[in-house]
Parts: sequence; structure tokens; C-alpha cells
Amino acid sequence: MASFEIHGGKSLKGELVPQGAKNEALQIVSAVLLSPEKITISNLPDIIDVNKLINLLQAMGVKVEKVERGTYIFQAKDVDLEYLKSEDFKTRASSLRGSIMIIGPLLARFGKAFMPKPGGDKIGRRRLDTHFEGFIKLGAKFNFDSKEHFYTVEASKLKGTYIHLDEASVTGTANIVMAAVLAKGKTTIYNAACEPYLQQLCKMLNHMGAKITGIGSNMLHIDGVKELGGCYHRILPDMIEIGSFIGLAAMTQSEITIKDVSWDDLGIIPQTFQRLGIKLERRGDDIFVPAQKSYEVDTFIDGSILTIADAPWPGFTPDLLSIILVVATQAKGSVLIHQKMFESRLFFVDKLIDMGAQIILCDPHRATVIGLNRENSLRGIQMTSPDIRAGVSLLIAALSAEGKSVIHNIEQIDRGYQDIDIRLNNLGADIRRIS
Repeated sequence: MASFEIHGGKSLKGELVPQGAKNEALQIVSAVLLSPEKITISNLPDIIDVNKLINLLQAMGVKVEKVERGTYIFQAKDVDLEYLKSEDFKTRASSLRGSIMIIGPLLARFGKAFMPKPGGDKIGRRRLDTHFEGFIKLGAKFNFDSKEHFYTVEASKLKGTYIHLDEASVTGTANIVMAAVLAKGKTTIYNAACEPYLQQLCKMLNHMGAKITGIGSNMLHIDGVKELGGCYHRILPDMIEIGSFIGLAAMTQSEITIKDVSWDDLGIIPQTFQRLGIKLERRGDDIFVPAQKSYEVDTFIDGSILTIADAPWPGFTPDLLSIILVVATQAKGSVLIHQKMFESRLFFVDKLIDMGAQIILCDPHRATVIGLNRENSLRGIQMTSPDIRAGVSLLIAALSAEGKSVIHNIEQIDRGYQDIDIRLNNLGADIRRIS
């Protein structure tokens, strides 16, 4: 198991190009199963989770051609459905949370799908009810083997229907959309997620011949078609990585330009960082973050303490709350972080407290951060990355801290961030990958 050794306290300077979006990539790569035609996808991030999904598709019989780093041609002409019952499939699929995204396409095109309970981040309960309830409403039969932790869905023919989702689940919406595009008749999905990455999936499916309207809203209308063709699709830049780089610049007092961010798809991410007092400028489609000695947290109009909480899009993404929390530790002022979606995502704050941060963990969902205003620097310690986002948050903390830090279990970081150590070292960081 590899670790990062970080020598902190260095200011960085230069340009960073964000990788392709991990959360979009997992949906888009799964969607290639909907067609026997060639589908070209570019700007795919070279990260563990995406590579695992690509390897899983290859094992299922999908032809995969790597054109260059980040660009692949997929053709799901000869999918081996018997492989889905194998132990190798169970092992591969259960190691990846994103494997759940292949169920909708398999069900739509082949009438059946199998899936072991997927793995992924240990950030609390992540139920799959929304996915399977949607499939059932489309006419599928569902079975869960509690002993084997194995899901099965089957349908001779899916039929369009009205579906009101119990929650605006991004992956749940994506899975149901991919099932509905080949269903007979019209499907309406209300309370649908409308994140840019879900919009990207819908646009790609339309390019393949699907008929989806309402894209960008919480009500999608899908007229089922008999078959889908091939297409070319380019993945958006990763908004979570962009937010991470903004936080990194603030914490390390660095001047960083983040290139080609697709600003119009960032929603309220820039203004949320600005509410922490972080200066940033839009320069074309780039974000320029100047070096800042201090930044002061805003308050509400009545002067009460600022609360930053996650919410379904176009609210603030939960994947950036860990970054916001770390950045707040060196701000002037206090802020309440409210993580509504996952009950274990704030448990990494004990590492920050060990580094000298002033944080009160109120309960599994809320933490109050009392900013140090750089009067006391964080200190380097040894720690372990519990999940992707907390791992990068701890990396940012370590880069701003005095002395040496060591982060173990960095596979969690590699699952979501491409060559993060190399790219930051090119800007002046001192990160060493050690065994």
C-alpha cells in the first residue's frame, strides 16, 4: 500500500488543467452497453475507478481501443451475458461503486442484469432503492439474494411509465434514464437529478438516437426508441477537482490559474468559495486565484454564523464540503458545515484537529470550524485517507502545514485524482510517493 510524504509550507505557482469528470465518466462509459455501434469518448480521466470500469466492460466482451491517453473507442457488439454469473464478475463489480451504472443499459438492451453489492467509499449508508424501484416501475422483476449480496433484474420488455423519484439521486436518475431510452412508450421522470453530468449523459444518448426532453430540469420526458447508434462524446472537466484546486490555492497562499473549467457548468461553486473570502477571477473560461495572505468568512445578513450545506443540484455538491471544511480552518471567522447526505463523511476531522485545527464535531452531519486566520499554522502528522474527497482534503491540509506529513492509503486519492502528486509537484509542491 502506497503513501504520500508531504513537506508542507510551500507556496505554489502556475497553471493546472482539470481532468475529465469522474462522476460523468462512470455514467458515460456504462452507456456504451446500450448500442452495438462504435462509441468514441474523449477526456476520460486516467484514474482507478474509471480504469476498473473499462476493464470490467472488456471482461464482459466489449471491444475497447485506446486511441491515446483519455480517448477510447468502445463497441459493445458481443456482450457475454454468461460472464455476469461468474465469480470473476462478482469480484470485479463488487470492488467498484460505479459498477451499479451498468444495470440500466443491460436491462434495457438484453432484458436482464446481475450485480453484486457494489463497493466504493466508506462514507455511510448509500442505498440503491431508487435505482431498483425505477426499474420495477418500468416493468422489471427484482430479486435480492441477501446471503450472496447479489441483485437480479429481468424484463422481457420494459414499458414507459410515470416515475416520481423518492430522492433526486444522480446515479439513480442516470440508471433509470438509460433503461427508459429503449423502453416501449413514454417515460416521465419527476424529481430527477439535473447535474451537468446527468445533462451530459442525456445529450450523449440523444446523439445516439434517443428522444429525451427536459434536459437540465427536474422533469425528464423520454420517448422510447427501438435501438441506439454510435456517437462521439467529450467528458466535461471535473468540477470537484476544480473546487479542490481553488481550496488548495487559498490554503497554501498560492497563485494558480485553473484552465478550461467550463465555468457555466460550475453552478454556485465559485461563489461558495468566495463566501469564505477567497478571491478568484473569471478569465475567459479559466479561473485565476491570486495569492492571499488572509481570507475572511462572510456572515448571513443578520450577522449570524455562515452555514454551508450540500443540496441537490443546482445546490452545492456534497463532494466539495470536505474541501470547504479544510479551507475554513485557516480563514478569519467561523462557519458551520452541514453534510446532509452522508453520515460518515465528517469523521476525518479528527486528523485536522490533531494538526491543530479548531473544529467542533457537533454530530455525524455537522461541524463548526473556528478559523485560525493563519495565526497558528497546521502541523504535519501521520494520517490515513478514509475516502477520495477526505483524502484530497487531508493532502491540501498537509501542503499548507509546517513540517512533514504522511498520508497512508492513497489508493483512495488515486481512485478520483489523476497524477495529483506529479501535477502539484510541477507547481512547486513537495509530495513523494512511497511504499
